[in-house]
Amino acid sequence: MQSSLTPFRVAVIGGGPAGLMSAQTLAQGGARVDVYDAMPSVGRKFLLAGRGGMNITHAEPYADFVTRYGKGSAPLRAMLDAFGPQDVRDWVHGLGVDTFVGTSGRVFPTDMKAAPLLRAWLHRLRESGVQFHMRHRWLGWRDDALLFQAPGDDADGGDGARAPVRELSVQADAVILALGGASWARLGSDGAWVPLLEARGAGVAPLAPANCGFDVAWSEHFSSRHAGEPLTTVAIISTGADGKAFRKQGQFVVTQGGIEGSLIYALSAALRDQIAANGSTTIYLDLLPDLTAQRVADQVARPRGARSMASHLQSRLGIKGVKAGLLRECLSKEQYADEDQLAQAIKHLPLRLLRPRPIDEAISSAGGVRWDALEGTMLKSAPGVFVAGEMVDWEAPTGGYLLTACLAGGQAAGRDVLAWLARS
Repeated sequence: MQSSLTPFRVAVIGGGPAGLMSAQTLAQGGARVDVYDAMPSVGRKFLLAGRGGMNITHAEPYADFVTRYGKGSAPLRAMLDAFGPQDVRDWVHGLGVDTFVGTSGRVFPTDMKAAPLLRAWLHRLRESGVQFHMRHRWLGWRDDALLFQAPGDDADGGDGARAPVRELSVQADAVILALGGASWARLGSDGAWVPLLEARGAGVAPLAPANCGFDVAWSEHFSSRHAGEPLTTVAIISTGADGKAFRKQGQFVVTQGGIEGSLIYALSAALRDQIAANGSTTIYLDLLPDLTAQRVADQVARPRGARSMASHLQSRLGIKGVKAGLLRECLSKEQYADEDQLAQAIKHLPLRLLRPRPIDEAISSAGGVRWDALEGTMLKSAPGVFVAGEMVDWEAPTGGYLLTACLAGGQAAGRDVLAWLARS
């Protein structure tokens, strides 16, 4: 048993939200905490997520909130019960940052920015004694020590030369791994930890893209004219993970080789899994979700005189631009010329998705350390090694769900470490 006069030393590897919340929890519990990160600074993906407005959590009823994590909803429940959406807001307020609820139910800092929140958090962590070690890339273990590639003694390299590196062994009483998934590798989460944990006997579900776009076999004619154009106020009809048909309204963007955007991200988990099972999947677009099928059929069937069908659709239904282009792209000439088939397609246009975009382009990732490989947040195969955040096998939609679960998981790992050390 360690003397109560000497605090336990805990290494936290990964300086994202999960790792920083682990560090906060450990420091509050009296541990000596060292945070290691391969990047020059912490929270890089956190800052990127805040560029369009820092969405920290969601204000929907908690009973609905906890269902948003797919197959991870059940095992995450205890963590979210301990640190849920209101706790996130209270924590942000405690850092001196006010929040508000947007019209969609998403919660933001009043100034919409991530940087002030991160600065306040880091200041609080340093005040509590947390030490930060940047440019320390974790390489695994050497015997019982953590092994890092670290900056050399001449960290600047001198005269513009490349900075030297060295291997550094670190002893710790416990370690929390909060290394992220495998999206946006340039910001630090590259999935390089997978073989290191597998070598230690941990079960890891394959990492896969989440909140991602999809490839579509557009013609050159269509993509050259419409790439980058938004499809606003459309609905998608598809099949959910439970096998049931569903309909969701929103907007997305046509890209050079496919589709992406908020409506697509919201459906991406089910679409990705359908493609994995079947090789591709087909969604159906309602281009005019505010009009009934009968209203659309009546307007298409109205006499158009000498006008082209394209002019007729624009005049009667406001269909133009990318929506008009989609009808031409997805229908044969014969289908487009047939008023009944055209009207049906406006409300139910098939679009075949070939594959998800690469994981490095995704907002987040699915897969990771399997829940059955864990006892709480500790690896069953490696006592004293705990995991937190996106590297565990759960996924979340955008809307603050991802950040909330990372914070909750970080706190849970910190508490589990403190409890385990107390028993050591």
